[in-house]
Amino acid sequence: MAAVVSLLVARLFRLPEAYRAPITTLVITQSSLGAALTVSWQRFVGTAIGAVVGAILASHFQPNVLVFGTGVLVLGLLCAIVRSDQSAYRFSGVTLSIVLLVARTGPAWQIAFHRCAEVYIGIGVALILTVMWP
Repeated sequence: MAAVVSLLVARLFRLPEAYRAPITTLVITQSSLGAALTVSWQRFVGTAIGAVVGAILASHFQPNVLVFGTGVLVLGLLCAIVRSDQSAYRFSGVTLSIVLLVARTGPAWQIAFHRCAEVYIGIGVALILTVMWP
């Protein structure tokens, strides 16, 4: 039910890759509420960091192995600075890959924003339904 609600909310906002919201919901709802809060926060932070770094790199450079590798290194440093755990680093890398390496039809900042919105909808729906229906 939570995955369906996430998909419907993402479609309501007309997000181009609405399928990402239910994927996030399914990842988050696999845990107890306490664990869901922790993984949600790490996913939230990681997605934001990956989206910002990905948008900056994609706006200034053509995607290639060197740019991608540098981006992954920067993500590791930023995650360490904000004292997030390995799962935030992993989520930031996924977002960086999507924003930087997937062929775009719009500006990098728009793709990064959509990625964050899709993930945040998935997190929000998962947490709300986890609290309402444990």
